[in-house]
Amino acid sequence: MKSVKAFVASVAVALFVSSNVSAADGGKAKAANLKVNTAKSELTWLGKKVAGEHTGKISLKEGTLTLDGSKLTGGKFVADLNTITCTDIADKEYNGKLIGHLRSDDFFSVEKHPTATFVVTKAVAKGADAYDVTGNLTIKGITKPVTFPVTVKSTATGAEATGKLVVDRSKYDIKYSSKSFFDNLGDKVIDDNFSIDVKLVATK
Repeated sequence: MKSVKAFVASVAVALFVSSNVSAADGGKAKAANLKVNTAKSELTWLGKKVAGEHTGKISLKEGTLTLDGSKLTGGKFVADLNTITCTDIADKEYNGKLIGHLRSDDFFSVEKHPTATFVVTKAVAKGADAYDVTGNLTIKGITKPVTFPVTVKSTATGAEATGKLVVDRSKYDIKYSSKSFFDNLGDKVIDDNFSIDVKLVATK
């Protein structure tokens, strides 16, 4: 009889401990927030027009990736638009004029809106390391939902996420030489869509 009582008591203790652990974490492992290493991460932009295209870099101000184990569940990154550069124009004067124009109210209004932000709202697994990521992109104080494919790979120190984000600038009040707002632009049309190759290196 004593052995039966001892067995029942041990089961009760085990159940009590188990229920407390489950209640503390909701029955789930806690997701980990990894900090983006801004020095090792980069954003590469590409804009096209009838007469050609231009490309360059934008530095990250800050960011996080949220992983549940190896699964992407959330994240955020903030781009510092004051750092925008053009890498395909060798002429310093022409290069400077382009950057000045991109920073003006014709495009990103950098003085008024120095950052652009993307916040993950949903990540749908599409295979090994692959996701369709949906989030809120804020440019010039305007927030719109955007979805793009992302690959996330675990590393020895954290994780690395890469993807190509395509942005329709007309949704963010960027009207300059846009056929969505103006007619008869001829060869002065600049595509509404521009792309950003995203590379985020995050550490534990």
